[in-house]
Amino acid sequence: MAGNSSRRGATRKAGSKKGAQAGSGGQGRQALEGRGPTPKATERPYHPAAKRAAAADRRAVAGTRRSGGAPDARSSRSAGGSRGTKGVSATHEIVSGRNSVVEALRAGIPVSTVYYATRIEVDDRTREILAAVTDRGLPLLEVSKPELDRLTDGAVHQGVAIQVPPYTYREPEDLLDAAAEAGTAPLVVALDGVTDPRNLGAVLRSAGAFAAHGVLLPERRSAGVTASAWKVSAGAAARVPVARATNLVRALQAYRAAGCFVVGLDGGGDTDVSALPFATDGLVLVVGSEGKGLSRLVRDTCDAIVSIPIASAVESLNAGVAAGIALYEVSRQRRDA
Repeated sequence: MAGNSSRRGATRKAGSKKGAQAGSGGQGRQALEGRGPTPKATERPYHPAAKRAAAADRRAVAGTRRSGGAPDARSSRSAGGSRGTKGVSATHEIVSGRNSVVEALRAGIPVSTVYYATRIEVDDRTREILAAVTDRGLPLLEVSKPELDRLTDGAVHQGVAIQVPPYTYREPEDLLDAAAEAGTAPLVVALDGVTDPRNLGAVLRSAGAFAAHGVLLPERRSAGVTASAWKVSAGAAARVPVARATNLVRALQAYRAAGCFVVGLDGGGDTDVSALPFATDGLVLVVGSEGKGLSRLVRDTCDAIVSIPIASAVESLNAGVAAGIALYEVSRQRRDA
């Protein structure tokens, strides 16, 4: 009942009421200032991302100790941290597959780390890989198959992968220097608008098979030598130099000024590939994209346009197949000359 002072809690004990405090205007100011920006996930020890990074560092240190090398924490984090895009990062490249790894080691490509799956089926290629690791003192990490799947972004790795620096591109004139050192007429494959790295890998494989002196790419709107290209090339990326040109048309004109002929591959050509002209001379084969073919400016720069006859039911061939056919014809004519 209202006003009942005998009810429990109805009256306040004497001296229990808090009175005004002197200088209370500044109290709580520190709480209002906040704690600053939130730390990164990897800087918070309790966060899963920090725990994953710490575990990766521990595995890297343990693995490099087993292989006798010196640990590289920065490289280990970049390889064992969060998933990248198809094995590409600003600081390293993951190359997977036994043939690709063997060819890279044979070519003396700088290798930061070799990843080797536990309980892998051993063959001649894996023995060669382990021998190269021992001879060169490369860091060797033995990892589980799920971990290797994650490192290679699900690519077919056959139980082995390596971490290598980003691909170093050559200058266009370096390809002519390679031909001069070999004492043969230059043979270069230029790609116009080919954006699929798997097509680039197939072109590299054909270029290596038919002794081309290199592949020329434009810097823009073109595939680069990524892990996908390495994989499809079956190691040819370690043996066939790749150059980049700021402007493809100007680079082709410079090749012409150096005495090379430029022949484009396009469905609308007026010459059959079996009669490919200038095959025994210095030659630049230009392959366009599967959908659009050669661009107008590149087409106008060519000395001849060659086409590959195909069945009408098939719209076009991909860049790797077209380059392989044309390179075989060049190789045949040079062999018979």
